[in-house]
Amino acid sequence: MAKRTGPTNLGLKKLIIDTRKLGKKEKSKFWIRISQELERSTRQRRTVNLVTINKTLREGETAVIPGKVLSNGELTVKKTIIAAYQFSEIAKIKINKIGKAINLMQLMKDNPKGKNVRIFG
Repeated sequence: MAKRTGPTNLGLKKLIIDTRKLGKKEKSKFWIRISQELERSTRQRRTVNLVTINKTLREGETAVIPGKVLSNGELTVKKTIIAAYQFSEIAKIKINKIGKAINLMQLMKDNPKGKNVRIFG
């Protein structure tokens, strides 16, 4: 059996290290959980469609997807922030029409405590 080495993408490695450091610094279990989710293999990493986000997200909430957001469906919930590791191009366009699509690094700067967020996937 092959030895598990973890992600090889340098940007992803830096993001994992940064989220873990922030979690320890702020004593936030949220950021530690996000770093653990990002360490998963590509096949196990979360992918979420806009339909799923639209069903459960309430107005003014922040959704966090430690994986990729796909464009299946429409987003009708207004004033939302959706943060993810990756977005499909069409999903990003659909989100930015109604809310705001940001990456996880931006969310770390905006919300270092990890309060009032919901993990999807």
